[in-house]
Amino acid sequence: MREELEKMALAGKIEGRHIEPLLQLTNSGFCMHRSWGFGRIKTVDTVFARFTIDFPNKPGHTMDLAFAAESLKAIPKEHILARKAADLEDLRQMAALNHLDLIKVVLNSYGGKATVDQIQQVLVPDVIRDDWKKWLEAARREMKKDGHFQVPIKKTDPVIYQVQEVSLQNRLLGEFRAAKGLKARVTVATEIFRNAADLTDLAAAANEVIGALNAEITSHLRTQPSVALEGVFARDDLRAAAGLAPIAGEVTAAQVWSQDTKFGALMEKLPAVKHRRALESFKAANSERWHEIVRGSLNLVSAKLCREFAGLLVQEGKFNEVKETLTRLISQHTASSELLLWLAKERDATFADILGPEVFRAMLTAMERDQFNERRATRLREFVLDDVELLADLTATADLEVIKDLTRALRLSSVFDDMDKRSLLARLVKSHPAVQSLVTGEQTRQEAVLVVSWESLQRRNDEYRELVDKKIPANSKEIAIARSYGDLSENHEFKAAKEMQKQLMRQKAEMENQLVRARGTDFASPRTDMVSIGTVVQATDLDSGQSEHFAILGAWDFDADKGIISYLTPVGQALLNRKVGDEVEFEVHGARHRHRIDRIEVYQVPVSAMATPVTTPAAASAV
Repeated sequence: MREELEKMALAGKIEGRHIEPLLQLTNSGFCMHRSWGFGRIKTVDTVFARFTIDFPNKPGHTMDLAFAAESLKAIPKEHILARKAADLEDLRQMAALNHLDLIKVVLNSYGGKATVDQIQQVLVPDVIRDDWKKWLEAARREMKKDGHFQVPIKKTDPVIYQVQEVSLQNRLLGEFRAAKGLKARVTVATEIFRNAADLTDLAAAANEVIGALNAEITSHLRTQPSVALEGVFARDDLRAAAGLAPIAGEVTAAQVWSQDTKFGALMEKLPAVKHRRALESFKAANSERWHEIVRGSLNLVSAKLCREFAGLLVQEGKFNEVKETLTRLISQHTASSELLLWLAKERDATFADILGPEVFRAMLTAMERDQFNERRATRLREFVLDDVELLADLTATADLEVIKDLTRALRLSSVFDDMDKRSLLARLVKSHPAVQSLVTGEQTRQEAVLVVSWESLQRRNDEYRELVDKKIPANSKEIAIARSYGDLSENHEFKAAKEMQKQLMRQKAEMENQLVRARGTDFASPRTDMVSIGTVVQATDLDSGQSEHFAILGAWDFDADKGIISYLTPVGQALLNRKVGDEVEFEVHGARHRHRIDRIEVYQVPVSAMATPVTTPAAASAV
């Protein structure tokens, strides 16, 4: 091929400087283009001086040799990309049987090092088609034992292949000695603990690390107590793994907690994986007052810590104290945005009876208060906007008047811009159609008033209270319990509970709409010169000649045995406003009936049916 390329150069088809790059390309058969990516050279045409190359999105692409020499980089046959193109099945076999050989191929392809993300990108899904995380974990364990691989602690650092073998113990101890500061040394010490079973002399390594940690823990005790506590945990873990005894005079976790430091602030500086252990150590160091301090810190820490604090308190039998604290903070509108964020995210069955409309009012207050604390205000605001079910869940058990107040508060809030506010108001209207006029700012056409008896109004209000006070809260608890099972996409209990919630909310909306329109009456002094609500009509069926009577009462009144019908029924509508002697026609169950009105009398309300006007919250605006 060199000879042919030299002839082409003499003929002026290519330049002399193109010969070597073209030789590399033709010998390897694989190339890389900065825009088109990896390519496989299929043919070399020395007559027309061009390559035919298969690129991922440009199969059979032809390229002038001179241009190819300038724009392509030759890829060695040993490169992972070339091997994928030449023999993918061989690599899949290697992935199944020899993790380290495959990792070595990848690392050597990229100069001896590559990050985990780079390794994943080149192997998944072509070579490794199954569980990548499981495969990587197995490979990582093998690399740590093998002396040729440096496996980084940080995910963003590269995995490195080195020709000279270094034992795991020597590598980790070298990293520990080179680490600057207690925080960095704790990270390496934790890695040494995790690999304790694979070290050649665990006791020797532990003694060196523990001695160095003790010296730094003492110096950090007052200035950085959270780092000192992490050091204590790492030291104690390593000592336990090595079976060593404590050293007299060394700093303990109890000493860290005895410092004059703010509990919540110290906890915030710890990694999330250390929170529960730190809580347990604090509890052990403050056996009498720990629960008071933890409970008092609920309103001062992040949502993640709120979850840990509340979880430990409930686990230790302090549920009532936690509930009292949460109820007080919410009712006084002093709850922090982070505490409210935790409550809203979890919506746990444990605190289901706290999760009502007042929580959203407290959220508005917290967000308004925190507008200048951008991080916290943004976290809660974004969650409220993203969780489309939050408003419906929090207002499910609320009375209509409470919903109206909440709607007004949301309209006046300065936390959300106009578009976001409209979105939230639309969610309220969807769950509670009765507040439509408040949201639009206009009085929509009022639906017809419903005239009802006091007895039926009381009955309907009792049904409403049963729905709001018992059925919906019970459903909310079912949702919270089902949510705790995890994986909502496959959680049938959660789906069933949410479907029931939709039905209950539709029922609640319908009842509220009716109660808003309802006007109670005792049917006193109705007009009798014509048929009106509260009258009894004596009529003759003109087809059969039989005499019948109809008591025309309220919208929700019906008793077939007593002849009581609602004025909204077809019969009631046909009779209303008609006079004695009038003939009326109406249809019942598909059959036409003709009646003549003979007499109109006042309906006598039974004493047992007389009721005090309803003043329950749901009907306050309906009466």
